[in-house]
Amino acid sequence: MSETRGLGRGLSALIGERAAATPGSASGSASGDGLRKLPVGRLMPGRFQPRTQFNDNELNHLAESLRHSGMMQPIVARPAPDDANMFEIVAGERRWRAAQKAQLHEVPVIIRSLSDQEVLEMGLVENLQRQDLGPLEEAAGYERLRKEFELTQMEIGNLVGKSRAHIANTTRLLQLPASVCTLLDIGKLSAGHGRALLGARDPEALAQQVLDRTLSVRDTEALVQAEQRTGGSGKGARAKPKASPISADQRELQNRLTTSVGLKVEIQPKGESGRLVLNYASLEQLEDVIARLEGPPRPRLVRN
Repeated sequence: MSETRGLGRGLSALIGERAAATPGSASGSASGDGLRKLPVGRLMPGRFQPRTQFNDNELNHLAESLRHSGMMQPIVARPAPDDANMFEIVAGERRWRAAQKAQLHEVPVIIRSLSDQEVLEMGLVENLQRQDLGPLEEAAGYERLRKEFELTQMEIGNLVGKSRAHIANTTRLLQLPASVCTLLDIGKLSAGHGRALLGARDPEALAQQVLDRTLSVRDTEALVQAEQRTGGSGKGARAKPKASPISADQRELQNRLTTSVGLKVEIQPKGESGRLVLNYASLEQLEDVIARLEGPPRPRLVRN
């Protein structure tokens, strides 16, 4: 399912809200809000920057543009928490790095007084708008908002203009083995490949098959389904034991559950116990069922 909504309030809206909340003069004080020119040496990378990789070729092209035309869009920064003479970059680290390559001495900077959560929000929105984040960088940003600031997946989705299912599916990529994550990081596998491999018994072995055979995302999904049916990717995989036949009452209950849940439901009895299996066709369909089972989100306690 593609995402067609706009990215939340957008970076300009976020900056505008902060500006309205904390108006400042054009020059600004030592730590106050405002637009000014700062030496590049007084800026430092942000602690909450979701982007971890910067392409050298792209930086060189941007540096050449800055030499000829200057920096048209200011960097957004806040006073550094631990150094009164420094400013932490909130948005525009790529421009700052390119400015250093271009040997610019000063750059335009918008200074804002921002909380840690606002910094992470603005960094995520800026990079998502520019489509600069890799899938794991995006996932790590969402997970940081969830853990450090106790935001729900729905709240994160509203912030960045993505569905709850997209937030959940992207965050799950962090569960992949380190070697598969590396393939995502360097662009050898797409986010779609990663989501398909989440259902594999041996994601690393299947990821290698995907690379060796240059499989599409749809082919990767079929490969994972075949692995699940055989119980493994090798010749020695054990045959799946046959399920016990179900009674007429169990079959009726199975049909009722299928209608109620909206997915194909299977009852697999084993003596007095057994298994209840839900079959879904896509991660979005699974997310919809999970949301219905969880019910409406519980109200969060207001923190001081």
